Formats: sequence, structure tokens, C-alpha cells
Amino acid sequence: MNHPGTPPATRPAKHAPGQMRGPLAALVAAAAGAAYVLALRPRLLRWGATTQEAAGPLAGDEMVPGPRMQTTRAVTIAAPASEVWPWLVQLGAGRGGFYSYDWLENAAGLGIRSADRIRPELQHLVVGDTVPLSPDGGLPVRLLEAEAVLGLGGSFDLRTGKMSPAGMRPTGPRLDVGWTFVLRPAGPRATRLLSRTRYDYSPVAEGVALRTLLEPAQFLMERRMLLGIRSRAEGRRR
Repeated sequence: MNHPGTPPATRPAKHAPGQMRGPLAALVAAAAGAAYVLALRPRLLRWGATTQEAAGPLAGDEMVPGPRMQTTRAVTIAAPASEVWPWLVQLGAGRGGFYSYDWLENAAGLGIRSADRIRPELQHLVVGDTVPLSPDGGLPVRLLEAEAVLGLGGSFDLRTGKMSPAGMRPTGPRLDVGWTFVLRPAGPRATRLLSRTRYDYSPVAEGVALRTLLEPAQFLMERRMLLGIRSRAEGRRR
């Protein structure tokens, strides 16, 4: 019982359930984001690659000398480089496809159909040719060493979504891309296939937003592509 002149005792404030949902959701989102950045993301960016392969330089790195994002992924294929190379040479929309999830690429209107055989008419590729990513355009061949290196690269204008002419960079928002495939011997009858992508972008805010979508999508499709090339090269060898 309160004495006269004594202020009434205060009770702890109670928070309605709705008031707690916002901070709790933010905390969960922050924890999920931290888990992705610290634990999952590094594994996605270097799936299948050794620490040395992911950290070391590769041919084609000079196409994007200062990347804001880099991935290195790899598989070992039980076939010599001479039997893996033809599958790389015929990459492209309207060509041999990308050996990934055709149904998912076609849902985006890319018109992809991955080949299950080597097509002789697609085995003539030279520096300056374009490997189509979609019916609207693709990446120019910047580096080509038979049975060793295939490097694609260029700059996309983010306002139009189209590739800029060779040797030119958009003056506005842009995405610079370098995509290189490297074949290395892994024994007398095996090959190590490495795929490295390097990205730079401007402005940073738009690039970061694009990156959050690009990273998981690229992992999903590229992992399947590497496995698709492996199964085709090994299957043809058998």
C-alpha cells in the first residue's frame, strides 16, 4: 500500500506481440545474411576448386583487371583435354547450348537446347567471334588456345542490357564480364576443367543489387554446366 505523497509503483512495460515481430525479423535476416556471407558464399564462389586454384592467377584475368566479384569453379573429367575441348568450342545459344538446365534458361526466353553430341559445323571458333548468351547477343571470344584456354569478355550497358562494341565501355551504368575456361592435365587420362568469372560494375549501388541476384543464379547454372560437360565428355569416351 502506498503512503500519501508516494508516487505509485511503476510496472514493467509490456510489448505487444506485433511490436516484437519487426526487430525479431530484422535479427533473423541479419543472422541469415551473416551465415551466407561467412559460411555458404565462399563455398559457392569456389565450388569444386582447390584453395590454390581459386586464389591463383588464370589466363584471361586481364580482361577484368580489378574485379569486384570473382568465382572459380572446377571439375575433374576422366577424359583427355582433346575430348573435352570440342564441347567448350560449341558453347552458345543457338549452337551447342550450355549443358545446364535448359528448361530454366528457356523460361527466361533464351531459346537454349544443349547438344548431346559434338557438332562438326560448330568446331570453328576464332578470336573476335561471339558466343551467344541469348538471341539478343553474347560475349566476344578474347582468348583462344586450342585444348587449353577459351576466354570470353566484354561490357554490358545496364541501361539497354546489350553488349557494347568490342573495345568500348559504356559511359553510363555498366557490367564488365570476363569468363574463362581453362583445361589442365590431371593425369594421363584426366583433365581438370576450371571456369573463372570476373565482374566489375558501375555505379556500385546498382552493381551490388545485381550481384545479390547474380551470385546464386550463376552458381546454380554453372555448377550444372560443368557437370554436364563432364558427363558428355566421359560418356562419349565410353
